[in-house]
Amino acid sequence: MQSLCWCLRVSCTTVVSLAYQSLGVVYGDLSTSPLYVYKTAFSGKLSLHENDEEIYGVLSFIFWTFTLIALLKYVFVVMSADDNGEGGTVALYSLLCRHARLSTLPNQQATDEKLSSYATDGSADTWQSSGLKALFEKHQRFSNMLLIFVLLGTSMAIGDGVLTPTISVLSAVSGVQVKIRELHENYVVLISCVILVGLFSLQHHGTHRVAFIFAPIVTTWLLCISSIGIYNIFQWNPHIFNALSPVYMLKFFRSTGIDGWISLGGVVLSITGVETMFADLGHFSSLSIKVAFTFLVYPCLILAYMGEAAFLTKHHEDIQRSFYKAIPEAVFWPVFIVATFAAIVGSQAVISATFSIISQCCALNCFPSVKIIHTSSKICGQIYIPEVNWMLMCLCLAVTIGLRDTNMIGHAYGLAVTTVMLVTTCLMGQVMITVWKQRIFIVVAFLLFFGSVELLYISACVYKIPEGGWIPLVLSFIFMAVMYIWNYGTMKKHDFDMENKVSMDSIVALGPSLGMVRVPGIGLVYTNLATGVPAIFGHFVTNLPAFHQVLVFVCIKSVQVPHVSENERLLISRVGLKEYGMFRCIVRYGYKDLQQENYDFENTLVSAIVQFVETEGEDESSREAGDMDIEVLHAPEHPVKNSNCNEKLKQSSYGTQVTKSGIRHPENFMLKDESLEILKAKESGVAYIIGHSYAKAKKSSTILKKFAINVVYAFLSKNFREPEVGLNVPHASLLEVGMVYYV
Repeated sequence: MQSLCWCLRVSCTTVVSLAYQSLGVVYGDLSTSPLYVYKTAFSGKLSLHENDEEIYGVLSFIFWTFTLIALLKYVFVVMSADDNGEGGTVALYSLLCRHARLSTLPNQQATDEKLSSYATDGSADTWQSSGLKALFEKHQRFSNMLLIFVLLGTSMAIGDGVLTPTISVLSAVSGVQVKIRELHENYVVLISCVILVGLFSLQHHGTHRVAFIFAPIVTTWLLCISSIGIYNIFQWNPHIFNALSPVYMLKFFRSTGIDGWISLGGVVLSITGVETMFADLGHFSSLSIKVAFTFLVYPCLILAYMGEAAFLTKHHEDIQRSFYKAIPEAVFWPVFIVATFAAIVGSQAVISATFSIISQCCALNCFPSVKIIHTSSKICGQIYIPEVNWMLMCLCLAVTIGLRDTNMIGHAYGLAVTTVMLVTTCLMGQVMITVWKQRIFIVVAFLLFFGSVELLYISACVYKIPEGGWIPLVLSFIFMAVMYIWNYGTMKKHDFDMENKVSMDSIVALGPSLGMVRVPGIGLVYTNLATGVPAIFGHFVTNLPAFHQVLVFVCIKSVQVPHVSENERLLISRVGLKEYGMFRCIVRYGYKDLQQENYDFENTLVSAIVQFVETEGEDESSREAGDMDIEVLHAPEHPVKNSNCNEKLKQSSYGTQVTKSGIRHPENFMLKDESLEILKAKESGVAYIIGHSYAKAKKSSTILKKFAINVVYAFLSKNFREPEVGLNVPHASLLEVGMVYYV
């Protein structure tokens, strides 16, 4: 009994600790919404309505929107649809792809389904789930439409990374004008720009260096605004609780008409950040996020909105400065300082989330390769992408200087947020059918209820497109075009490689006529193919008829799971006959795994091949037809270091010694001859053979396709990260082979 009580106490302590930590990472964006919600909602013609009934109506909409969307939909429904603990649009799509047999990745194998994180629910399909799977399997265009739909939501989420820092910082800084009325708007914009530049300039240090101050800031902010809300309720209007009745929403529409409908574009800003809450699920447990939201964030924000509404019922003239005007004089400056820090924290959370989204898109072949820096050795999700960081900074500065008005920025922000929510709702409907095997009427009820609410808000935001709503549309169109063209070009490149695979027998047959020779050392041929011999190798040996004594075809690929454990990372197989001395190494990563650039890949690979050769006779049952590959899973317990290359050899019965290459050589001849030859070849040196493929559209292609491939895809290929840079290949050991392929 004492042991059980101790376990429960430890578990509760862990949940509370994670819930506290989540405040600074997850809720920074959501908690700063009171800075601009009422101001944006009462912009335009609604500002002419000065009756308390309109204020009650807006508060009623905020309360029920916050309760239904944030609490009911996301906390109690959506957060249950995690992908091995990961959340967000990409996680939902990955979960759906595995269960519905969809794939945006071209080199997937049946072996990937044996991964521990690939596990799918083994329950029998219903007629609804079977029908949905058959629809995607038979009609490829529906799969493409789903991909475009997901890219739309992802592009809008990236747009949030531009709009959130802009509106949060500008709204916080504009509070100075409440006390210093003669301060010109240009100075407010200038101060905001300085803060934004400072914020983005500090990103390379990583959020882990300042993470310890995030949670206290957000906690202090939430307690401040809730306390001020309670004060305003009792000071100005204790009857404001009546506005929680949904009747006031009907009265609001009846009295304001179309002006009230348009104002919903500002009301929806009260739930900005709930998608970030779901996307950051992987950093914390689902229970900890639910506890933090239900018992602290939700009540504090509701009290803040109620208190501000109570103040407005007595001060209609202060509606455009309501948040700062509602702060008691004695605590104004402390709250202003906390508000500024809270805006920075909220911006930081969204910027970090944008880095994660871009990283996931790169892993799924939906974004060009970029430099990804891991800023924390303890938290795998904390990354920094220099190119994206400076791009976001430039866009934030452009929006801040160009618009200057938080109302216009709010209109753009609302459209981006509601679009992402609608995408999540639609994906959830498919997950409920395919993964959860729910009855059709439950799914329809979910889609109709939440979809209709979100469509109502989207319609209000669409009306504001000329007044700033066009910004997320332009940004999302650019990002979506880049992602789709990159994915299309990558898939076509893979199709070309598959169609032009060369036969090992033909290369061997050409050997005598070409004078082909084998030179000492190990050659690593990088390819996107998980099976067969790539055309790039045939092109290489035709022009230079010599290759290394040991040849390894290396395929680095992503799998549609969030993480691949280290003991399942490498898949080693033999290519062709044993005397060819050729192997294949497939390196598998999840879409949230970071491909470590400083990873000691050479020694790890040699150790894996030696282990494969030593255990080959024990795994004859895994021999497969085709190109005579023998698939054996290499399972090191830890990433291999230079000083300890092969844990298996270290623990073996024969003695070993360490050489300057980092490989442990046996002191006797218990290893097979082939293993000894591989170790000897490693000492002779390792060469990296990487293909540079240049895509060109066929002459018969349409003008649009020629522009997409010959201009956009070619520009992205040349100006983004080169393959050898991402693989950390030493230039002295690099051989590049160029080829042109037509799509």
